[in-house]
Amino acid sequence: MSGEDFKNGKLLLIDKPLKWTSFQVVNKLRWHIRKAFDIGKIKVGHAGTLDPLATGLLLICTGKKTKEIGYYQGQKKGYTGTLILGSSTPSFDLETEIDRSFSTNHITESLINETTRNFIGEIKQYPPIFSAIKKDGKRLYQYARAGKEVDIKSRQISVDEFKITNIRGLEIDFKIQCSKGTYIRSLVNDFGKALDSGAHLSSLRRINIGRYSVNDAIKIKDFTEIYEKSGNIKIYKE
Repeated sequence: MSGEDFKNGKLLLIDKPLKWTSFQVVNKLRWHIRKAFDIGKIKVGHAGTLDPLATGLLLICTGKKTKEIGYYQGQKKGYTGTLILGSSTPSFDLETEIDRSFSTNHITESLINETTRNFIGEIKQYPPIFSAIKKDGKRLYQYARAGKEVDIKSRQISVDEFKITNIRGLEIDFKIQCSKGTYIRSLVNDFGKALDSGAHLSSLRRINIGRYSVNDAIKIKDFTEIYEKSGNIKIYKE
């Protein structure tokens, strides 16, 4: 594999580690590719952001392949994760501290499973204030961290599957297949409200984007090691 191969365009399947931003992954891979092939400039981009506290599949496009990012972004996405009932946070996940607690005495296993049906199909969703969406030239999380209120418009999203896979007291494991633009954190927050309680996301992993699976992805640390040892990098072959 040569530098020209990456310039002509490659699709890399990366398993994003916890606490890394998607932007950091892109920068790291760009740096490694430039260093390995002594390339001055090369385009590298990702097809769908993952929050720092989420892990799993990132599709990385290089060179001319970056023109196809929009296509990959439009694919439906699959996630597994864990939510915690009875409490909420401003960010809807563990980025911020718990700010409210709720009763869970009325919640049963059957109620939990029945409530998932309310979130199947076309639904409206409000993105979390702690998100990278831009409003008036600023990221929403910038307003949130400054303690400023901002009007957020709802979005139409589609959920094909919302399945509870395990219940351990207040910790609920789930699996979701959904459309582009879906915020799992917001869905979890709304799920808690639908249970007449509260909920926040404690872990999230993206398992697929369309037909591309995290099982075929490579970890960041292995990207460099494999190349240095064999000159070959595992990529998805179209």
